[in-house]
Formats: sequence, structure tokens, C-alpha cells
Amino acid sequence: MAIFSSSTRDVPQVAAVPRHVAVIMDGNGRWAKKRFLPRVAGHVKGVELVREMVRSCLERGVQYLTLFAFSSENWRRPQEEVTLLMQLFVKALEQEVEKLDRNGVRLRIIGDLSRFEPRLQALIRKAEERTAGNTRLDLTIAANYGGRWDIMQAVNRMTEAMPEKAGQWEEADMEPHLSMHFAPEPDLFIRTGGEERISNFLLWQLAYTEFFFTPTLWPDFDAAEFDKAILSYQQRERRFGRTSEQLTGKADA
Repeated sequence: MAIFSSSTRDVPQVAAVPRHVAVIMDGNGRWAKKRFLPRVAGHVKGVELVREMVRSCLERGVQYLTLFAFSSENWRRPQEEVTLLMQLFVKALEQEVEKLDRNGVRLRIIGDLSRFEPRLQALIRKAEERTAGNTRLDLTIAANYGGRWDIMQAVNRMTEAMPEKAGQWEEADMEPHLSMHFAPEPDLFIRTGGEERISNFLLWQLAYTEFFFTPTLWPDFDAAEFDKAILSYQQRERRFGRTSEQLTGKADA
């Protein structure tokens, strides 16, 4: 099992195209409201944009795509909307997994899945098993996920695995127990919809990620908008604690 180290311990390689992109897909409800449609229509349109995002990542050479689909706080939404979201999740798994598999995409679902109904849990297991051998793109969907939950469950697992190290644990001890242990930390984080916060998403993993906030609502975030985010990323200087002179090789001896 591959485990990637933290950017606070090691300096990751930097490439022109982000290796790992993480996205909060915000604005589905507002997109629908602007068109005098029910909120669920925005969520349906949002699923269509996931297909386009996957296609864009495959075409641009992105290796990992992580999407925040449903947070642990989203259970607070109206029960009717939550029910429709769960139904949409089931439908997406039933209809999209064959296409993902055909295109070499590995699907993973992270989060506390115990709250989902048995049918949905079974579909998740089946989808992950079917696509487990694919290597073109690693697509992760965060569902009933929260960054604080992720850290706490990792701490609990770490303490169970190594109780003898109590008081002496290090980052490397916890990393294998985090939900995203299989992926490098995100290079680029995108949030659509105009909000500028991370909303309890990948709190551990976003330490040195480049952020891109856009007012574009998720259903309108097409390939051209994605390219704007990548261009913004390419214009950043990723120092990871170093100086600009160190990056250019002009540091004083």
C-alpha cells in the first residue's frame, strides 16, 4: 500500500500540471434558483459536470481528482434535499461506474460510510472493487466526510496500532491512517460558487496546497474555467518554506 509523506516533512515535486486537484463543488442550488428550478435540478446538472471534470483531468494529465460531494455537516439540510441527494448518489453509481472503468478511472469513496443505507454501501464496495485495477486517474469522492472526523479517526487508529508510542507519535505514524493516505497532497484546491473557505475539507492535506476561488457556480465550471484555475496554479511560486533565491539557484553561498 503506497503512503505519501506530508509536505511539512518532505518537499514534493512540482510540475506544470497539478498532480492532484481537490474541488469543493459549490453552487448547485443557486444555479437552479437562478433558473427558477428546484434545487435538485442543480445537483443533477452538477453530476454532469463531474463527468466533464473527469474528462478534463484525463486530457490534461492530472493523476488524482478529489471531489467534496457531501460533508458530515450536510445532514443539517432539509430532509427532502438530503433524501434526493442520496438517491442521486445511488443513481450515479449505477450509471457511471461502467464508464469510469472503461476509461481507466479508479473510484474511491472516503468518509464515514456507516450512516448510508445498506444498498448504497454495497454499491460503493462494488464500484471500488470493479475499478481497483485502473491507473489513468484516481477519482475520490468525499461523502459524509469531514476533515476533523478524518484526523480523529486517524488518531484513534494510530493509538490502537501503536499504544507503546504514546506521547512520542510523529506525522509519519498517523499518515497511513488518514483517508487520503493513498494519494499525494493536493497541489491545487478549487472552490466554486464564490465562497472562500475550505469548510472542513482535507484539513490535514491542504497545508501547502495552492487555493483557487471562483464565483463561477459548479454547474458552469467547464473545461475553460478549469484551465483558468490551472493557469493560476502555474503562476504560483511553490516554496514549501524555502526562499525564492533557493528555487532559482541564486542563493548566497
